[in-house]
Amino acid sequence: MQGILAESELPLMVVHRAALEHNVATMAAFARGHGLELAPHAKTHLSPEISAMQLDAGAWGLTVANTRQARIVRGFGASRIMVANQVVDPVGLDWLAAELERDPGFDFLCFADSREGVDILRAHAPARGFRVLVELGHAGGRAGCRSVDEIVDLAGYIQTVEGVSLAGVAGYEGALTSAGEVRKYLGLLQDAAEYLRVKNPILTVGGSQWFDVIGRELVAAQATVVLRSGAYVSHDDGYYRERTPFNRIDGELLPAFEIFAHVLSTPEPGLAIVGMGKRDAPYDEGLPVPRREGLTVAKMQDQHTVVHGDGLRPGDVLSFGISHPCTAFDKWRALPLVDPDYRQVGTITTHF
Repeated sequence: MQGILAESELPLMVVHRAALEHNVATMAAFARGHGLELAPHAKTHLSPEISAMQLDAGAWGLTVANTRQARIVRGFGASRIMVANQVVDPVGLDWLAAELERDPGFDFLCFADSREGVDILRAHAPARGFRVLVELGHAGGRAGCRSVDEIVDLAGYIQTVEGVSLAGVAGYEGALTSAGEVRKYLGLLQDAAEYLRVKNPILTVGGSQWFDVIGRELVAAQATVVLRSGAYVSHDDGYYRERTPFNRIDGELLPAFEIFAHVLSTPEPGLAIVGMGKRDAPYDEGLPVPRREGLTVAKMQDQHTVVHGDGLRPGDVLSFGISHPCTAFDKWRALPLVDPDYRQVGTITTHF
């Protein structure tokens, strides 16, 4: 074992600096090259160090999922925050209103898909109001109006309401399963943006699994198109490795996470119990991926991982990649940032 691994207790998850920097630069370049803006979804990492890297690379702003996360990234210094959700929390809205009054340079946007939601925003609005994006969903999806007609009706209502102003349209294509479905949905979003008749509208989409299609389909959109991609920043060895658009176009993302753990027991031939569990690595979108040939992960428990493979002995150190970054960052409050020799060159902190 070398570098920080020689002096650390295991399990230990590290972040490879070169991969992290590569991924931030790669997505920033993709957005620039396709005339898109990037507002990375900071709920992936909730890290001030990574947020700073993304903003320094030219991010338009940061995206979060709720007002608690908005408060956190505001503390990181973000001057433009988008809550990619309906916001109905009174305490959070009151904080946002106060923050907008306190700092004229702070820009905030959120989604709306109902008159009731708009009325809640109005009841807590600051003097300069809340900027709102009407959300278009799709059948079987999560939030969002289910048709362009509903979008147009809601937009008309917003334009009659004091304290709320219409900024554009929002959508989420990540739950769609084919490029054809995504193209059809993006066409509806473009139609909605045109029907709103908003000056300099924003059109925002998710952008983790289909940003190649988005880059092609929305190139002529008469709007500021904003990607909210999140998981790209660390990538992975599982879920997003299989689904990244860079499997279809030039470029690549690199897995930045690696977790190390000891073999605790080899109670049967071909069976090893490893000292790493659900508290240490994600398991919701695929199990950890052994980086040693011939090994497979069978299942995970709270503090143990069951590995199948030959030649393992108690005390051996195994290395794993992870699947699904969004539930990897939240398991650690401090992650060593390492160079190729596993020397610690920094720390990634998280604020979940």
